[in-house]
Amino acid sequence: MLQSDGAHPRKTLRPLLPPTVLPSSSTSDMSPSQNKLLSYRRCKEQQKRLNQLLIGRALKAYHVSMEEKLNRKPVPPIPELPSTMNSELKQQRENYLFLKKCVLRNPITPIQQLWLMSMLTLVPQSVMEGKDRKLLVEKLLVEIMEDYEKSMRRFVVRSILIKPDIKGLEDEEEAPLPSLPVGLDFSSAWHKSFTRAKSKILSKLHILHPTMKSLLDFGYAAFFDFLLVNFSSLRLKEPIDYESLKTDVSLSCSKADKKILMTWYQRVIDLFTQNEALNSVKLDQLDSFYNCVDVLMSNQVKDLLTRTVEAYVKLFDPEDRNGPPLFKMELTLDDQKIEFYPSLQDLEEGILFIANCIGQTLQNFQTVRSWLTGDTTALDSELPKHVLEWATTTLKKRIRGNLEGPKKYFEKYVEKYGWLVDGTAQARVERFVAEEHSFDEYTALIDEFFTHKKEILSLPEVAYFPMVCLNSEDLKQGLASSANVFAKVLMDRIVANYREENEKICREFEAIKERALKVPETAEEMVETVAYMKKVKEKDIKDLLLRIKKCSQQLLYFLDNFVFDPEDIALNATVQLWPKRIGPIFDEHDDLIEKSKFKGEQELMQKHEKLMMDLEKLTCSEAEFKEYSELDRMQQV
Repeated sequence: MLQSDGAHPRKTLRPLLPPTVLPSSSTSDMSPSQNKLLSYRRCKEQQKRLNQLLIGRALKAYHVSMEEKLNRKPVPPIPELPSTMNSELKQQRENYLFLKKCVLRNPITPIQQLWLMSMLTLVPQSVMEGKDRKLLVEKLLVEIMEDYEKSMRRFVVRSILIKPDIKGLEDEEEAPLPSLPVGLDFSSAWHKSFTRAKSKILSKLHILHPTMKSLLDFGYAAFFDFLLVNFSSLRLKEPIDYESLKTDVSLSCSKADKKILMTWYQRVIDLFTQNEALNSVKLDQLDSFYNCVDVLMSNQVKDLLTRTVEAYVKLFDPEDRNGPPLFKMELTLDDQKIEFYPSLQDLEEGILFIANCIGQTLQNFQTVRSWLTGDTTALDSELPKHVLEWATTTLKKRIRGNLEGPKKYFEKYVEKYGWLVDGTAQARVERFVAEEHSFDEYTALIDEFFTHKKEILSLPEVAYFPMVCLNSEDLKQGLASSANVFAKVLMDRIVANYREENEKICREFEAIKERALKVPETAEEMVETVAYMKKVKEKDIKDLLLRIKKCSQQLLYFLDNFVFDPEDIALNATVQLWPKRIGPIFDEHDDLIEKSKFKGEQELMQKHEKLMMDLEKLTCSEAEFKEYSELDRMQQV
């Protein structure tokens, strides 16, 4: 390709451009749209003149360069053949080279200026601005013309001459000719059939009829800025339920159907009930005329449906900065399963349903002829199949792309908290309860469940994604409830153990109290009681105090995490008060023992005195017995 810094001297085009024509004063009375149209036409005319000027300069430069080449290009001598080649082959070679030179000297039809003009119209105007760019365009046009002439001369040579297969013509190889289209027969004349078809088309081209122009105007006025559904308001609303959207779209389509029936369709019918509607239409052309009307109306309705569907699909375009409409969705816990509500499949089907609903609108219009004749033939206004397939495929792709965020959010919940509801936590708790564990181990597991509950409740209630407003409140409450249930099972177990321990402590204190306050009936019983109380004071009471202290520590945990019944509260108070109550009992026991000792001593003294008296009596009796033991006085005794 030639470059802008070629050998041709740079020339300015400014003197050759037509003078700028300022608008006349009459244009001031025109509307802004008329002024804009006038400016556009003036710009196009100036561009056309500039292109013609560029082509003229390029042709002139091309002819000059061709003359220079012809003047300084010598005729190539015919190369000598080897002496061993016979005269017949030499003659063939000379004949071929001579004929080729003659063919190459024949004039070639130059490239048409219209072709060059068409090429220039395809070049953006911004690329051609500037002095250097215009010179470059000239050189490119010269290069195009040279390539065209070279290709044509080579084609002519290949078309006319056949190169003989002899030695010495190896350098005369030409590119092969393009092959003719396969399967096309150009042997018969086509001009007559073409003229006949052209005449037939002109005679039946009803689109040029004035009535058709009015029909086009009606359609443009009714549909050019109208859609069946106003989708712009969807992005301004709060998150919507897809069922509500389906209902709103159905109602909008129904209202639009009635509106079009009362406006556009009524105007069309009124148009064709006038006598002027069929002016210049022959009787044998009525069928084709009404077919044209049907096709035109069908295309207008299909275009409206297509534009509405395209606008709906554009709502979900990821590159649209406004984003798609927000749909309400929830994460729920149903039958111990974490699920979407509505499901992702239901949401996708609901969005696709709207596209189908739009495509099924405006399907009950009669054709003009059937309305005039009382027939029931309906207008073919079905949404094109390829449009519906494109909309379905595109929507599925964009919906699934927009649902990736909610899916990952859902999977995060399942991965982190799914074990609370899938049976894993249930089995763990049952296994833990069946085993022997300390109070601290129970509280550690309970605190783990409480921690999960607190963490779940602290999660955000609503998460926003490009197409979904995801509410997780139901799932949060369900998971927190599950964690709380398992914690309650464990809590009830340790509370039962705690209650049982308190009752045992109370029973043991009651047993001590009963034994301490029992009055010994015998000395042996008193000795046993004293020994028992000594053991209680030295060992048993210390063990009970340790157990009460342990229960007090457990009570501190329960006060923060459990609500006791009134019976449990009274029991707890009793246990905590026993250490204070047992002291007076011990004192009372000591007094009782002292009294029992004193009483025993008194009784012992009385028995001693009585015994001493009995002994004295026995002593006296013994003295008397000595006296009475004399045989002489036996009778007297």
